[in-house]
Amino acid sequence: MTQTISGGCACGSIRYVCTGAPVAMLNCHCRDCQQSSGAPFASGVVVRVADTEVSGSPGTYSVQGSSGGTTIRSFCIRCGTPLFTRGEVVPDLMSIRFASLDDQAGFKPMVDIWTSSAQPWVKLSEDIPHYPQSP
Repeated sequence: MTQTISGGCACGSIRYVCTGAPVAMLNCHCRDCQQSSGAPFASGVVVRVADTEVSGSPGTYSVQGSSGGTTIRSFCIRCGTPLFTRGEVVPDLMSIRFASLDDQAGFKPMVDIWTSSAQPWVKLSEDIPHYPQSP
């Protein structure tokens, strides 16, 4: 993936640019990601919050993460597009949702996490590591 990552919501109300290199790219199969994405898993690019600028005002909601800490999910209040996930365990990192990326071609997942919650009909890639929870 390129050094500059950009994207936004479906209606254009929220835009973001990240100028730092991704820390990781992953697929998360936890139940919360399934519900918040409306899919069997959520894919994301983990980046440093300090490298990311957001224009517009996303809505947020908080849930208790598997760590016991708070996870904050951001979305567009106009169109509902899921955008970011941040956790209080590692507050300087956030995950940008794959579906909101302008250039999705550079996304290459490095790991599948929370595979203990993966749907039995999802075929996990044998080319990347799998973790039953978060490593």
